[in-house]
Amino acid sequence: MLQSILFIGAALLSQVAADCTRSALQDAVNSYVDARGAGQIANIPATAAYTENFETANITKSILTTPLKIDHNASILDTTACATFTELIITDATHPYVIGTQIRFTNESTISKIDTIVTDAGDWLFNATGTLYWATQENWDTIPVEKRDSRETIQKAADAYLNLFNDKTAVVPWGTPCARLEGGIYTGRGSPTDSCNLGVPDNIALVNRRYVIDETFGSVDVYLNFGGNTGNPDSHQFRLQEGKLRYIHTMSVGNLP
Repeated sequence: MLQSILFIGAALLSQVAADCTRSALQDAVNSYVDARGAGQIANIPATAAYTENFETANITKSILTTPLKIDHNASILDTTACATFTELIITDATHPYVIGTQIRFTNESTISKIDTIVTDAGDWLFNATGTLYWATQENWDTIPVEKRDSRETIQKAADAYLNLFNDKTAVVPWGTPCARLEGGIYTGRGSPTDSCNLGVPDNIALVNRRYVIDETFGSVDVYLNFGGNTGNPDSHQFRLQEGKLRYIHTMSVGNLP
């Protein structure tokens, strides 16, 4: 029975409706998460491009074939770009991971690309247990329709923060309270005055940005190279509320400059 469910779920990944409705994309990410629990890749289209930590990879030898004991998962859905982003947190002592995946669909109702970032021991501030604890303390409820920011506002806020690394004149819409979750390190203390405006490194270009934007959660995930075109694979996810930054999550491969 489980095998049948997984095969049906994997098929949904390759048959998302061309109009990219939220329900279709939600079915797709649910199927993706189920398949990761089983290490199932059988029904991912052979035509889908696959990268792991921004390198073209053989999907049959990838993290996708590893059954994972998933402690927490969260996804955002981009009905405009026909794309999804899913965060997986695995605290399994045999091999903990924090994994991010952007999946993109074509208008022909098939997956065009799967981009997976895999972080584990040795990567920047990695601590899956800490990531799980802090991520599950946060409020990621859907935002009422009348209070939602536009996708343009959401992307602009993300870009402002990312530009700050190389341009200290960038105007960032800081919110209060706001907390940054970087690896397993959390800046928030539960105070109404918590701020994400705690400084960032100087003279570092964050380039090759690819976005998944979900107005329902006021969120955008940005894949980028941290430190120029050959810089570290990195994911920055943001949540806005009423135009102001509320949460920032990062996962970064390797040691950052």
